[in-house]
Amino acid sequence: MILGIQRPMKAIAVKPGTPNSVHMTELPMPAVADIEEGKGVLVRVLKVGVDATDREINDALYGNPPAGYDFLTIGHEVFGVVEETGANVRSIKPGDFVTATVRRPGGSIYDQIGTYDMTSEETYYERGINLRHGFMTEYFVDAEEYIVKVPQGLQHLHVLMEPMSCAAKAIQQAFEAQQRMKVWRPERAFVLGAGQIGLLSTLVLKNRGLDVYTLARSAKGTLNSEIVEGLEATYVSTRETPIEALVDQVGKADLIVDATGHSGVAFDAMNHLGHNGVLVWTSITGGERAVEIPSDKINIEWVLGNKLLVGSVNANKSHFESGIRDLALGEVMYPGVLQRILTNPVDGFENYQELMRLLVEEPTALKVYMNVSE
Repeated sequence: MILGIQRPMKAIAVKPGTPNSVHMTELPMPAVADIEEGKGVLVRVLKVGVDATDREINDALYGNPPAGYDFLTIGHEVFGVVEETGANVRSIKPGDFVTATVRRPGGSIYDQIGTYDMTSEETYYERGINLRHGFMTEYFVDAEEYIVKVPQGLQHLHVLMEPMSCAAKAIQQAFEAQQRMKVWRPERAFVLGAGQIGLLSTLVLKNRGLDVYTLARSAKGTLNSEIVEGLEATYVSTRETPIEALVDQVGKADLIVDATGHSGVAFDAMNHLGHNGVLVWTSITGGERAVEIPSDKINIEWVLGNKLLVGSVNANKSHFESGIRDLALGEVMYPGVLQRILTNPVDGFENYQELMRLLVEEPTALKVYMNVSE
């Protein structure tokens, strides 16, 4: 019990708009009373993952601080343990392992009905990303509705919960959109990219019974390729077998998930989707890259082929819960495989520079994360 403690706590933050400004700072100690109606949940942070989003925020490509602050605490992939709950919290108790959703509601109808990941407003609120402090602190408090319970049997997968929610949502959105077809039974899927989102998307698609081909540039024998094969999917090195050659061998895909972070690859994928297929873009691509595409050919094939493009970002609580179920099934079907994604731990706030160095400089790092406490 830490009720009544008012000491400041450590946090890792950036100054939005200032490149390479990551630093250690302090925040006030939160309390369950900070949340109205007795719905507060106080969480002791155990681990926080970082990804390309954190790197880009530190590069000052986007991100804004909360009102009243000139810094933004980073970290949107959290795993922790509940320390205390408000009087009216019912679904979570002290001692539970938890994660938390990232986006917080604005004022649109989508925000108000719990689908805040689909907001129609230009201004959005995301913990650790925009206008809300993130989780790279010692403790945080949030409302019960944003806290997601993690089964004890999955605690060893800790910071994969948030990226898994994004993969689960992307594929769920494809299937929901295809209700327009009345009957849609996809058989073949291509996953473009074998980073964490690509690998987790591979798992979700395997759980749905598809024949999955996961494509990346590196040759077989890398950790990424071993994880793909451990999930009983087919790893394809595009340096050895370009996607055009793969299509010649197995046919076009019914479902493509792009997780490359490369807009050229994302647009090229439009050439390799079969009739009545869905292409899901999950990449956020900054910069000014321009690519040339056969627009007339794509136009006619997509119109006559009833093809669909879906953009998917972020996730709400239902997607976190769906993703956790996929992880649980994955652990039963492919024991020990998913934990291999967790490649690069860093211990303690004082080593935040090493955390960012690994994120920027280590090409083999699939998942970099900080061990905050035991």
